[in-house]
Amino acid sequence: MGSQVSKQMERRNQIHTQKKTLWDLKTSGEDYPGSEYRPQDRKNWMAGLNPEKLRINQIVWPGTHDSATNKIGIPLVTRPFAQCQSLSIYRQLALGTRLLDIRIQENRRVCHGILATYSVDVVLNDVKKFLSETQSEVIILEIRTEFGHEDPPEFDKYLEEQLGEFLIPQDDHVFGKTVAEVLPKRLICVWKPRKAAQPKAGSGLWSAGFLKDNWINTDLPSTKFDGNLKHLSEQAPVTSRKYFYRIENTVTPVADNPVLCVKPVTRRIHGYARLFIAQCFAKGFADRLQAFSTDFIDEDFVDACVGLTHARVEGKA
Repeated sequence: MGSQVSKQMERRNQIHTQKKTLWDLKTSGEDYPGSEYRPQDRKNWMAGLNPEKLRINQIVWPGTHDSATNKIGIPLVTRPFAQCQSLSIYRQLALGTRLLDIRIQENRRVCHGILATYSVDVVLNDVKKFLSETQSEVIILEIRTEFGHEDPPEFDKYLEEQLGEFLIPQDDHVFGKTVAEVLPKRLICVWKPRKAAQPKAGSGLWSAGFLKDNWINTDLPSTKFDGNLKHLSEQAPVTSRKYFYRIENTVTPVADNPVLCVKPVTRRIHGYARLFIAQCFAKGFADRLQAFSTDFIDEDFVDACVGLTHARVEGKA
């Protein structure tokens, strides 16, 4: 018992030290090209950046981690252990989110680990509603079979039936195109089955290799922040990549820590998205930042990504 208490005290001190490290680093500044920019209309921010000039590989995609968990589990009972977003998919998109992370199980229900929520139909309907209300916004929709679950039968056909009119076919030439050049198609749908065949080139769906990341499973904020910087530094610049690379501005609960609710844990890093971008510039690899995701997305996170995108379009970054 004593050793367990000692271990937890050591853990608490480690978290405190890492939080202070990030806070102290923040005093070095969060300015970067575009950091002052605020879109007038977050729902239509791509339209506001001139689709004729904005290339797909210039976009810093504001994303959400475990996007469809706003109603997961039982309120006040299991929800705090699995909820990573408080907004619906539609509200996230209207706020400016352009990259969604959807995990599903065999029966087409969205899930996070062992907890399930609404049908994936809710997600797709929200996406289609948003696309019907806008004209120049492009979305990356990642759908994957959650670890420990089987693929839903014939799910690729289902996605193409539901989203066909919006789907941008899998083609690595898309990265160098402008938003205007891919219109009226508006959706890059990355389907990541666990066992079923991957989508092929030219099909309406994109295969797993087109959206990559290096997940660091930790609840220590500076460990995650530094690890994200290291992995990003090893990537090629966005202009020479033929895939999307995602950084997650998140930390998540781990089993050996008594704090297992998502929100208090992820708050340890939530406010440091602008610092991360500024550090990318300071270290000389801001040209590699592309997809940037967070838990509990808010306006400032969206603005941080859109600001850098704006600077790239204007030739300032």
